[in-house]
Amino acid sequence: MIYLSSPRRPRLLAGNLTRQFALAIALAGGTAVLAVPGFTDAAYAQRKKKDAPAEAAAPVYSKEFVEAYQPIEAALKDPAADVTALKPQIEALAAMASSPDEKLAVGGMIFNAGITGKDTALQMRGAETMLASGKTKPEDTARFAFVVAQIATSLQQYEKADTYLQQAIDLNYSAPNLTTADVKMNRAELLFAQERYAEGLDYVNTLIAERKAEGQEVNPKWYARGVQIAYNNEIEPQIYDLVQNWVMDVPTDNNWRDAVNITRNLNEYDGPVLLDLLRLGKRVGTLKEKNDYIFYIEAADTRRLPMEVKSIIEEANASGAIPKGSDSWVDEQLATANGLIAEDRAALPSLESDANKPSAQLRTVLAAGDTFLSYGEYTKAAGFYERALGMPGVDANLAMTRLGIAQIGAGDAAAAQATFAKVNGDRAPIAKLWSAYASQNAGGATATETAVGG
Repeated sequence: MIYLSSPRRPRLLAGNLTRQFALAIALAGGTAVLAVPGFTDAAYAQRKKKDAPAEAAAPVYSKEFVEAYQPIEAALKDPAADVTALKPQIEALAAMASSPDEKLAVGGMIFNAGITGKDTALQMRGAETMLASGKTKPEDTARFAFVVAQIATSLQQYEKADTYLQQAIDLNYSAPNLTTADVKMNRAELLFAQERYAEGLDYVNTLIAERKAEGQEVNPKWYARGVQIAYNNEIEPQIYDLVQNWVMDVPTDNNWRDAVNITRNLNEYDGPVLLDLLRLGKRVGTLKEKNDYIFYIEAADTRRLPMEVKSIIEEANASGAIPKGSDSWVDEQLATANGLIAEDRAALPSLESDANKPSAQLRTVLAAGDTFLSYGEYTKAAGFYERALGMPGVDANLAMTRLGIAQIGAGDAAAAQATFAKVNGDRAPIAKLWSAYASQNAGGATATETAVGG
């Protein structure tokens, strides 16, 4: 969970989301010293291919290499081994290695020496030497490529890290505690480590799309990590697509709350725009604090939408966010709303008639849409917004946002999603969230609701 209060709080997320996919400096399967090739007389004797002439045979290890290798190997096995003191001998052995088998063996020795001496640079060199030998088994190739990527990242050798990580990805590397998908996610972490946040988020979004295309579940931690990075670094517009998919795939109350608050905190919305975000917040349970309700009341405007203001104040009273009698201004707004509702309702037929006239002005048509929307008469509201969209001077993004809200209320989620997809500008992030809500509430609201936020 990323818990975000609102509005405009510091962009620091909860500590339980620190580096969900942090790169560990160790083998995915542990840090135990590796078994390396043993050396016996047979190991460095001239091996002959069956039925092949003697001159075709070639040594696997030279006698000189084995003689130099064995005492170093024995010294490293000593629990009290001093890797620093042995380094000159190890370096001399590495220079002596010429055949692929010798390079594999010395690479394993160097790697193990790095583990014993807690020397990550030495571990990386050993793994690279083994890989360069061309003699590692396929499963070990992927494993050591991943190890090199991990260590190179820790040493900020990012180009090398990317090369080896891609090799591990191409070989479908996995481990008991690491899936192939998690390995891919490490590439996003590599980009984040370089502060290439936009690229990293594009990569996360690509991984998510791939998982969905394959019919696979997306790890919720991917969303949480991506949202954390995007929010802390204000990476727009990628964050809005990520947040939209997040609440569609992991629609918990906390995630919805964070999604609404993220959109709210990253933007300085004016009243009419903020109202449509707070309307969604009311539906998904985002409104918790006193200021949430105060902003809603101000954005709705008691004299314009008294029924909606009455509904939101009563919710604030019931929830304890604003106990009745605790705020004189709120109490005044409720009294004003109660005094206007009867008159407002009585004027609905006249407003509807005026807005339906061929000569009706844009202001009247939009006012009718807003009023009927606030009273939960969604079909009528939708009709007025549709008409407004064909009129000169209309704020198309406002009209389409509210048309989509009305279509959800009328039970046409598919139409709402198509409408929200056309919204751009500063309302686009809000439209994406409403579209996600529509996808999860295909039945929509009912025509008997008393307010748009109900």
